[in-house]
Amino acid sequence: MPDDSRIAETLLDLARDRGPSSSFCPSEAARALSPAEWKPLMPRVREVASRLQRDGLISVTQSGRAVDALEAEGPIRLSRPMH
Repeated sequence: MPDDSRIAETLLDLARDRGPSSSFCPSEAARALSPAEWKPLMPRVREVASRLQRDGLISVTQSGRAVDALEAEGPIRLSRPMH
């Protein structure tokens, strides 16, 4: 399993590659890191996304509204920060 720094790197790469007006599902990062076993990785991906969110490095939304990556229930989207 990838460590948190590798997860963070993957999340930031996806956010950068998408550009300022596009978002992605955290499962895309999990699938990129562990194609065969991505589902068990999802809680850690959300935890790392939450840290990156607190550090202002990514934005987390649900239905177009800003949410906390760990508190949101259901699908979330990640993107570059909306500064």
